[in-house]
Amino acid sequence: MIERVKFGLVGYGTGGRVFHAPLIASAQNIDFVGVVTTSEERRAQIAEQLPGVSAYDSIAALAADGVQAVAISTPAATHADLAAEAIAAGLAVVVDKPFALDAAAARKVVTSAEEAGVLLTVYQNRRWDSDLLTIRRLIENGSLGEIRRFESRMERWAPDREPPAAGGGTLLDFGSHLVDQALQLHGPATRVYAEMRGEPRDDDFFVALHHANGVESHLWGSWRQAGPGPRFRVTGTAGTFISPDLDYQETLLKAGKSPAKLGDRWGVEPEHRWGHLFRGATGAPVESARGRWDTFYPAVAAAVLGEGPLPVDPWDSVRAMEVLDAARQSAVTGTAVAL
Repeated sequence: MIERVKFGLVGYGTGGRVFHAPLIASAQNIDFVGVVTTSEERRAQIAEQLPGVSAYDSIAALAADGVQAVAISTPAATHADLAAEAIAAGLAVVVDKPFALDAAAARKVVTSAEEAGVLLTVYQNRRWDSDLLTIRRLIENGSLGEIRRFESRMERWAPDREPPAAGGGTLLDFGSHLVDQALQLHGPATRVYAEMRGEPRDDDFFVALHHANGVESHLWGSWRQAGPGPRFRVTGTAGTFISPDLDYQETLLKAGKSPAKLGDRWGVEPEHRWGHLFRGATGAPVESARGRWDTFYPAVAAAVLGEGPLPVDPWDSVRAMEVLDAARQSAVTGTAVAL
């Protein structure tokens, strides 16, 4: 018998419904107990989409029913307070990105979890994107040589829509992924320069990071880009890798698929979506690594059971928030900010 962790989810908007619930429900070492929401519409969706999963009014009610861990997928402005509430209840906590609205708030949450002896992690699922895992493999096997420049984009064309306030604005929503990925691949940044357009939600931004190891990361995020650029372009002394499209796992979840339904087919990129390794004008396709968002929640449950480490160190997200804070400062002053 597999020991299972009793898990709850706070929030059942797009994030909770599409990006969290299917992955929690697919984890073999998790018993998905309930969702906290007071919306009657959301409660009806839970009853239809998650048979056997109950709706709760509060985190306290979840805790009273014996839940051991909870994932928070609510508007960004509520993350820190809800995380503090879950920590006070003694629950292990997963906080969706952006972790908080600024580094000071994020730091406070992490410190409080450490003082309480409670496990805390952040849902940086895009560390397990197929294209990022492919890039990591190419770097490790030397196919790109010494990395000089890392370009990463999350760009959309939605001229008639505002960036969702729930994500904290485009810089926090897209930027929390882009910065985390850059720091994971290339280590700490020592200098940040940024440009932004669109108030108050910075619907279009560019951020440049200078890493301590000499790599330059150029990051773009936009809701106003009619011609999105490639998802990744990574340039090294031996070649350049270009990956055109956003990881396929998001498309699968939005289509109602899940790891439980697809099994070993989950996260496998179709061949026509593979990136290419270029040396001059010649480019050859590179088989994509399998995307593994499905490993995040099983790893959290294993950590709760004392069987492994948390999948994301929350201090990593504090450091990413420090970069995002510096980016906002740089965009206001027009100057680079040293870290």
